[in-house]
Amino acid sequence: MLHRFSHDISNIEQPKLFTWPFHYVPHPLAVIAAEEVQEYLATRTEWSAEIALGKMFGVLIVEVAGGEIGFLAAFSGNLAQSNNHEYFVPPIYDMLQPGDFFRRGEAEITAINQHIAELTRGEAYTSVKLNLEQTKADAEKQLSEFKRVVAERKAERDRRRAEGENSDILILESQRDNADMQRLKRLLKENIAKSQESFDKLNTKIAELKHERQQRSAALQNQIFEQFRILNGRGEIKDLCELFAPTAQGVPPAGAGECAAPKLLQYAFLKGYKPIAMAEFWQGASPRGEVRHHRAFYPACIGKCKPILMHMLEGLDVEPNPLEAIAPAEPHILFEDSDIIVIDKPCGMLSVEGKSGVRSVEQWAKERYPNIDSPMIVHRLDQSTSGILVLAKDKEIHKALQEQFIKHTISKRYTAIVEGIITPNEGKIELPMRLDYDNRPRQIVAEDGKSAITEYRVIAHENNLTRVEFTPITGRTHQLRLHSAHHRGLNAPIVGDNIYGRECNTDLKDGHRLCLHASRLEFTHPATGERITINSTPEF
Repeated sequence: MLHRFSHDISNIEQPKLFTWPFHYVPHPLAVIAAEEVQEYLATRTEWSAEIALGKMFGVLIVEVAGGEIGFLAAFSGNLAQSNNHEYFVPPIYDMLQPGDFFRRGEAEITAINQHIAELTRGEAYTSVKLNLEQTKADAEKQLSEFKRVVAERKAERDRRRAEGENSDILILESQRDNADMQRLKRLLKENIAKSQESFDKLNTKIAELKHERQQRSAALQNQIFEQFRILNGRGEIKDLCELFAPTAQGVPPAGAGECAAPKLLQYAFLKGYKPIAMAEFWQGASPRGEVRHHRAFYPACIGKCKPILMHMLEGLDVEPNPLEAIAPAEPHILFEDSDIIVIDKPCGMLSVEGKSGVRSVEQWAKERYPNIDSPMIVHRLDQSTSGILVLAKDKEIHKALQEQFIKHTISKRYTAIVEGIITPNEGKIELPMRLDYDNRPRQIVAEDGKSAITEYRVIAHENNLTRVEFTPITGRTHQLRLHSAHHRGLNAPIVGDNIYGRECNTDLKDGHRLCLHASRLEFTHPATGERITINSTPEF
């Protein structure tokens, strides 16, 4: 499983700290290792069709006894319907060759599925269901017919009453019709209830079987998760159930432990290798709805991998999270009066306070305006996005401004630099979006997502890059970033986008950044009614 580099790496300095896997620039050793894996994959033509559909791979640079440097390779999930291939590290637990407990549990669940299928598709179920439908249809027909007869009788009584016939006789006839109507309704209701009872008994049995199936599936899944015995740098072991118990979901998601990064670290720990650097890259086409670029590097996923990797990294000297390690610049005030403040938020600063401890506009505002006890932040910008942000000095102003955002009476424009030459020079992108639940905060394009609309206009072309002005009609999380990068949008990631871009290239220490800036904002001043326009020039 350990591979020696075929390329010369003698002049490449080793990293002093291990890769922070959730936000990194791939180390040169990891880049070379990835290239060697890609060269190997090119020789396995029998995998070409599967890999062309898209798959994540990973490399781990390790130091073995004697100081020799090599690398390990892994793939996420399985490859060619197998978890084991000679070139790659083995799985932490082979889901495709589970023990007897799995086969027994699977057989029990299969038997329940068959029983459910027999009940729902069988002759008895069909017969009872048809009987109920026919009984309801007959009842509706009988009742409708009797109502018609009753209506005719009433019309006849009205005629007789108009001719002066004794009203007592007519009242008795009307009462008799009403009594007959009530008796018919009771009879029909009883008939339907009998048919419904038979149908309900079968559905209750089916529901009980489905509940039993759900319980058995959950128990079997937990038993499988318990087989994933995850090591860390100190030699401590925890299973997946233990690792995900403190999380919001409380249980591991499907596929947890099967990504490339955990496989690589687990094998290195088992072999006694020292992890030096790690990177994951995408090979093949982008999945439907997502943004993945061929041979681009990506951070580890949050939903499936973060609880696992945070445990595995214990005992290793790891790089600090670059998003937390760098203190952002202070905001610049663009406009202020007795009611509102408009600032220029710097790249790297959070809009509101978070768990990371990174400085936020909210924290800055509390320090600068200690006597204001109402909410001040009216809207938000991503941490990596710079530009215009509006704050309120009291609750009524805050509420009025938020209402303008909700009703879309505020006009926003952003300036961005995207990769490549964009044509046509203007247009509209309409791609519905939702959260990628297993990989927060990533968003995906999905038909069941919320409507997301962006208008764009090309400002200039610069060295195979395009400066673009975006006007978001809706305001979804990461809307401009996803609409820009997605192949059904501009198919051109914003420069410096480490989430939807072509590589993990956002390293604020070296001056790189997300080239997205909120450059223009128009709104109505809640106190004066004046239309306010604020402009801000991006640094890029």
